[in-house]
Amino acid sequence: MSTQVPALLDGLVDDAAVFPPGSAALSDALTAHRRHRAAWYADLVGPLLLPASTVTAGELTGLVDPDAGLVIGLIGDTGIGKLPFALSFLAPDGVTARQVEVAVAKRGEDPLPGIAELLRLTDELPGVETVYAELPLTFGLMGALDALAAARAAGTPIAAKFRTGGLAAELFPTPAELAAVICACRDRNLPFKLTAGLHQAVRHLDPETGFTHHGYANVLAATVAAADGAGVGTVAELLTVVDPRPLLARATERLDTPRPLWVGFGSCSILEPLTDLIRLGLVNGGYDA
Repeated sequence: MSTQVPALLDGLVDDAAVFPPGSAALSDALTAHRRHRAAWYADLVGPLLLPASTVTAGELTGLVDPDAGLVIGLIGDTGIGKLPFALSFLAPDGVTARQVEVAVAKRGEDPLPGIAELLRLTDELPGVETVYAELPLTFGLMGALDALAAARAAGTPIAAKFRTGGLAAELFPTPAELAAVICACRDRNLPFKLTAGLHQAVRHLDPETGFTHHGYANVLAATVAAADGAGVGTVAELLTVVDPRPLLARATERLDTPRPLWVGFGSCSILEPLTDLIRLGLVNGGYDA
């Protein structure tokens, strides 16, 4: 019997193998994803994330067994309006999209028109459990969160998504900014996903880029604290921590309970976060007799 991943970490890491910096070939990503889904740590792993452009180019055909029941997350790189078209390519290959993720605005743009367009399309996304509206952490953010929360409260399966890194310094939110977003989602009972920059468990300076990256153990501890009622200051402080011990203290108290608010994050490597989680003692790697 395999060692179980604790409930707090269930589905924490979506498989973004085909995206940079990993940029795996689709065939290799599919093979590795099947291996992850059969491994003892399978409960840690979310769906394989694939760009809509890859799907609409027909690249899945011939690479997947229609009877295998592949579950993916569709990343709407071709835009909001083309999401139904991309989904139409999946059923013939026996593929299901559990989630759809799409940017609703660029930095500096008002996100409300994009949210409205996405909400109009939700009835045309059959079988999708959750739609993630990716929001820039700039102009109009709180109003956008209000709109998503209102739609979710009315029964639309929509949630938020934010970037926590990228190729430029301004794409890395400060701890105070990220803490404000976490608490804002908490106040609205709005689940959220994160993407980019979460390469290691603990906050660190990347020597190659010179950027300071958020750690996913920091985000986990900060989100748990927010769910327990902590204010922005406490949440921000946890996001700045570089000593894993206070982060582990927050997490280990909740290991057997589902993760609040934070749905998870995409990683081009599954084994790297898994290794960190084992090293920190949050996952007991290996097999039971």
